[in-house]
Amino acid sequence: MEKEEDKKVFSALEIPHYMLENDAFSQWLGIEIVEVQEGYCKVQMQIRKEMLNSMKKAHGGITYSLADTAFGFATNTMGKKAVSIETSINHIEALEEGDVLVATSQLKSMKNKLAFYTVEIHLEEKLVALFKGVAYRTSAVWED
Repeated sequence: MEKEEDKKVFSALEIPHYMLENDAFSQWLGIEIVEVQEGYCKVQMQIRKEMLNSMKKAHGGITYSLADTAFGFATNTMGKKAVSIETSINHIEALEEGDVLVATSQLKSMKNKLAFYTVEIHLEEKLVALFKGVAYRTSAVWED
């Protein structure tokens, strides 16, 4: 049986990488971590044919999923396990197969157990979606 003192506590910069290694859906999306800081995460992915809707545009759930992953990674960099309790997205531009999207999640405010984030999704320099999220911060630390 593993002892408490044998458990490894992850640093803020390690947590998103650990999360991605254990997230089959984000791996299927092809999400890659670009940059991590405490309260911040930048990820990217490329839209593939199987991500398109009937109008040959990226399904809205793909953009949402990218933003949600960036949000989840960023909010967990604070060291405590955190889960989303409310999110929303504004789709600004239609996206196509081959587009490479970059999502940047940034902490805007933290109050005791709640943290508020925005995620901007860009296609090159153009803002294509804006996501807002509220996370509940538990008392559990990230450890292996």
